[in-house]
Amino acid sequence: MTQYLLTILFTAAVTLALSWVVWKLALRFKLYPGIRDRDVHKTPTPRLGGVAMFLGVVAAFALSSKNPYFAIFWIDPVPVLSLLGAVLLIVLVGVADDLWDLDWMIKLGAQFVAAGVIAWFGQLQILSLPIGALTVGSSWVSFLLTVFAMVVVMNAVNFIDGLNGLVAGVCLIANGVFFAYSYLLVRDTGASTYFNLASFIAAVLVGACLGFLPMNWTPAKLFMGDAGALMLGLLMASSAVAITGQLDPAVLDPEKIGRSQLLGAFIPILLPVVIVLLPLLDFGLAVVRRQWAGRSPFSPDRKHLHHRMLDMGHTDRDAVLIFYSWTAVVSLAFLLMYIGTQQGWPGDYAIGIAFGVTGVAACAVLTLLPSQHRLRLTRRPRPTRPESPS
Repeated sequence: MTQYLLTILFTAAVTLALSWVVWKLALRFKLYPGIRDRDVHKTPTPRLGGVAMFLGVVAAFALSSKNPYFAIFWIDPVPVLSLLGAVLLIVLVGVADDLWDLDWMIKLGAQFVAAGVIAWFGQLQILSLPIGALTVGSSWVSFLLTVFAMVVVMNAVNFIDGLNGLVAGVCLIANGVFFAYSYLLVRDTGASTYFNLASFIAAVLVGACLGFLPMNWTPAKLFMGDAGALMLGLLMASSAVAITGQLDPAVLDPEKIGRSQLLGAFIPILLPVVIVLLPLLDFGLAVVRRQWAGRSPFSPDRKHLHHRMLDMGHTDRDAVLIFYSWTAVVSLAFLLMYIGTQQGWPGDYAIGIAFGVTGVAACAVLTLLPSQHRLRLTRRPRPTRPESPS
């Protein structure tokens, strides 16, 4: 655990320092786009934070190659190098889009290529589904399923990138929970070492988000842009595939990993999905909404979940904190369910369910009630117009 914590701190420090450098360079050379109609911010702000996050991730991987504790996933460097190559591709395309606003078809094509590099050359594929003993019967089905899942997660994360600190904070919480889950899952399945690629990716992402958040918090000096959001989505999907999709389904039999005959068998595959539940929900609603209107599912609009929160009267900061709360409550509830089935807690996953129900109710109240900012505005007396002379 100490090595993972050092990895988080190292990645955070490098990302923070490089974010400051990128911000200064972007301002000096005016590397920032104009304000778009759907944007919430009012001041032109550099969108190249993803470059700093990428360099922080690369630095962490480079350091791990010299660390004997992480030698286990460097024995065969092809999966790691394929992963980094795919991330480099998606960051380059993201930077080009942040600067010149590329056509959505080009971005989507690059996403499929990047996911394909990881699945084909890196051989990180969904080989099994941890539901009983279900396996993916065809190598081509496994490849296509993996690529599709990665592209969906990339776009889901990118779609919620609309408020200061939103993506960085949500991904920080989600990857923190996923790191704990992957660490415990490896322990509970009897692995000889806790060091693995999935947990390392999650730790690196926690560090990158932690280091970038000070520059991205309201009022933001720097945005991560498509480069950062797509990179986060790709790495999050890769870490989920690296641990959940690669495990022997027999090891994940509910009789062996928990007492629950039903939920216990589904938790290993549900939790990686749950940590990106809000981005996936926003992505799904956007696709349906735009298709229904006869538009491209990737055409921009101002009807995302965070836009709706602002329309309800929440401030930018309130909306972001509410998103954090939803992410933490839902993901922690499933993590507690998993721990409960392993540790034999009373009712197995009852504590997790109780936490989830209570947390969801509290988040719903925070979401639906008008914010204090809106109440202050509605209570403020309207200025009276002077009477016009007769």
